[in-house]
Amino acid sequence: MKILLIEDEPKLVSIIQRDLTAEGHEISVALDGTTGLDMAMKMDFQLIILDIMLPGINGIEVCRRLRQANQNAAILMLTALGTTENVVVGLDSGADDYMVKPFSLAELNARIRTLARRNSNLTQPANVIQIADLVINGDEKSVKRGGKTIDLTATEYRLLEFLAKNKNHMLSRIEILEHVWNIDFNMGTNVVDVYINYLRKKVDKDFEPKLIHTVIGMGYILKNNAA
Repeated sequence: MKILLIEDEPKLVSIIQRDLTAEGHEISVALDGTTGLDMAMKMDFQLIILDIMLPGINGIEVCRRLRQANQNAAILMLTALGTTENVVVGLDSGADDYMVKPFSLAELNARIRTLARRNSNLTQPANVIQIADLVINGDEKSVKRGGKTIDLTATEYRLLEFLAKNKNHMLSRIEILEHVWNIDFNMGTNVVDVYINYLRKKVDKDFEPKLIHTVIGMGYILKNNAA
């Protein structure tokens, strides 16, 4: 799994990072809540291990903001605060599971395996596409970025959806014309470039990371370079 560990105790970070790496996971680390939130919003993680008592933004607020932005990564909270009230607050903020310090690495790995199985069985619609904090809902024909609704015309939506369905793959102008406009090999039109600019103003201009990229002389690609 691709895991983000947000924890400010260096010794604990080292222990968890070493153990989870040995288990075959890919681990990224943030030592404060502000950095952790930024990384979680910009990169694609399957699991976030999140301490509650953090410098900057606390773990509860980090969790709330991620859920408000429709980030679907599983969240496992770690804390020394083990009262029922603290557990309820953590889970109500959007966490999927909760572990009280100190804990064994065997238990941590068991919790991670459980969350991995649970997430693999989620009934998220197949036509919901998420790239970084961009969420495209094919049922609703809606687009959100960073939790903010993005208003698109029908053509802009078709173009963005086609780019997203082919994320990380370069698409030529001809391919885009054929699939979005049904125009056959009309290289005299610059409609693709015009609408790419429209999309960039709405989807990329006020957000990071930038997702729509030009492949000079070839076409366009939608990808998360920060991942």
